[in-house]
Amino acid sequence: MMRWRLGFLAVVLFCAATIAFALYQQYYEFKDPCPLCIFQRVAVMGCGVVALMAAVLPLPRWSRFWPLLLSGVALGGLSISLRQVYLQYFIDPASLPSCGAGLGFLFDTQPWLQVFSSVLSGHGECAAKDEVLGLSLAIWAGLGFVAMATSGWLIRHWQFSKEKA
Repeated sequence: MMRWRLGFLAVVLFCAATIAFALYQQYYEFKDPCPLCIFQRVAVMGCGVVALMAAVLPLPRWSRFWPLLLSGVALGGLSISLRQVYLQYFIDPASLPSCGAGLGFLFDTQPWLQVFSSVLSGHGECAAKDEVLGLSLAIWAGLGFVAMATSGWLIRHWQFSKEKA
């Protein structure tokens, strides 16, 4: 097993811990996630799946592609968390609609792009700030996505420096 795959396994463990914490918040602290939070969870799961595939699949041709894909998915998740931070700190919550329809209903009744547009426009529930250690969960998610995107580039650099040596 190539040593750089351990970096991908570390990302998998980070993603699993992040999702475990989110589920703890939802089912034991009774903090229901807003649609933007759910999209961020999907992005974390996407990063975990990409990292797991990179660590497990023996595809040498794809070894240059995995770090880029991991960073791309992480940057997509970062954009969602930045949108939520913007809604939480820079928009008056009174100007946002109080709540929206559930994601299941939206996906059943609207095209996908319209659902994404509706969710990213934000609702009052997305502006609520649940804080851990003084930072909102959206900021923590953003920091996690930055860490995963950075790890993708570091793994890529580590991979190529080990191959050249």
